[in-house]
Amino acid sequence: MSNKIKHAGVVDGVEGECVRVRILQSSACSACKVAAHCNASETKEKIIDVMDADASHYQKGDQVMVVADTAVGFRASLYGYLLPLILMVVTLVGVLAATHSEGLAAVSALGILIPYYVLLFLMRNKLRNRLSFTLER
Repeated sequence: MSNKIKHAGVVDGVEGECVRVRILQSSACSACKVAAHCNASETKEKIIDVMDADASHYQKGDQVMVVADTAVGFRASLYGYLLPLILMVVTLVGVLAATHSEGLAAVSALGILIPYYVLLFLMRNKLRNRLSFTLER
């Protein structure tokens, strides 16, 4: 069992120590033979910034493999999905118990996401180090 997440990509540009890589993110069913005729299959193009001390060795158009440890994927899911969900549920239950107002509880549960995502934005440089990718040729 591999503990790496890999995506094939193409170098889109290089700026200093940052390599911008364009990848195609596919849904699980996009490899299906009838995916082109099915509305369920989905492919999105993404640009990923990869910090690499050897960035000068890459040129626009180079084929590369973007690699991340599975722990990075779990950490990203934790920050992006699980923690906000837990925060919303706790806020919903807490405000509902304190005020007995379902409307206020619902608005509070949604509103708690604003400071959460502002905090994530303010901590983006620290998170960038913990959620980083590497390149392979």
